Amino acid sequence: MDDLLVIGGGMAGLSAALVAQRAGLQVTLLEQAEAFSEVGAGIQLGPNAVRVLHDWGLLPALREVAAFPERLAVRDARSGAQLGGLTLGAAMQQRYGQPYATIHRADLHQILLRQLQGSSQVDCRLRQRLQAFEQDADGVRLQTEDGSRYQAGALLGCDGLWSRVRGQLLADGAPIFSGDLAYRGLVPMADLPPELRRNQVTAWLAPGLHAVHYPVRAGAAMNVIVVVEGPIPSDPESWDQAAQAPQLRRALGSVHGDFDRLLQAVPDWRLWPLNARAPMRGPHEHAQGRVALLGDAAHPTRPYLAQGAAMALEDAWTLGRLLAQPGWRQGAAAQGIAWPGLLQTLARKRWRRNAWIQQRSRRNGQIFHAAGPLRWGRDLGMALLGERLVDLPELYRGPPAP
Repeated sequence: MDDLLVIGGGMAGLSAALVAQRAGLQVTLLEQAEAFSEVGAGIQLGPNAVRVLHDWGLLPALREVAAFPERLAVRDARSGAQLGGLTLGAAMQQRYGQPYATIHRADLHQILLRQLQGSSQVDCRLRQRLQAFEQDADGVRLQTEDGSRYQAGALLGCDGLWSRVRGQLLADGAPIFSGDLAYRGLVPMADLPPELRRNQVTAWLAPGLHAVHYPVRAGAAMNVIVVVEGPIPSDPESWDQAAQAPQLRRALGSVHGDFDRLLQAVPDWRLWPLNARAPMRGPHEHAQGRVALLGDAAHPTRPYLAQGAAMALEDAWTLGRLLAQPGWRQGAAAQGIAWPGLLQTLARKRWRRNAWIQQRSRRNGQIFHAAGPLRWGRDLGMALLGERLVDLPELYRGPPAP
């Protein structure tokens, strides 16, 4: 019997397998896809997320493929007016001890996957879709749709927003469409007008919409995400659907010239319907007995704070720190690890921070898309308070020690 079963080969699952491997555990990781890969958009990694990668010795690999923007600029999507900003680069490094990075999801996924490939401790298996699991005092047993059976001392559900592990553990229904649609594109930096080739994160705000773009691929490409309000698509579970530029143009209306030139440069768009859950309500949504949920399976986060991937990394980092504490080990066998107590401690340490991030992300979406008095207050606040309104010390100084 293995020490640990991990369901899902995305960011949360690979990170969890990595810390378990480094703790000397035997892990089986099950992924339902045909290959270990990551599609989609770029992601932003605040100092809290970079700190995790630094602790895992992965900062050199990150520096090879990431970009490190010098500034966050917030602009009005209609007029182009500068609304606010935050100095990143060396100032962020000095303030928090780690830089602010932007990276393509696939590049970060590869960094993590390379740590597991060839390992005798982690057995990665593809085309394994969870059917059901059960747990008792001796361990966890599960069966996949092809009839394969596995057992281990504990189970981690890292299978994303539409988690099957969550569905059985919590039985709390499906995620709900948020009313927002994200259009995603990637542009070679050389294809952009020179004035748009900036090493910065730029956010564009207007009533009912916002956009963010930033460099990825070590500065060789610009990642673009445009979020608009719209109807639920025909396949709400897919986060990588074909999209048409005219659809996006109709939703946006007239925009400032800089923003317009950026949109014209995007060769292809993909559509990502933004589904959501309510913020976590307690540690029981993170772990019960020998089963825990990590990443989006536990706390799907809207992308308005750019912290979804970071919270998955923080979950795994906390798990690794707990596994390093000798008090949880009562023997070499899987049964000798006090999994229920360890996972409950993980849940207590993580759920409030994850719930706060979920709440803050939801609030940011309302502020980004604001109209009327809320919009005026937002713009006035950024003008008067400057960087203090945008900086988040409580977030960027994390993750909290377990």
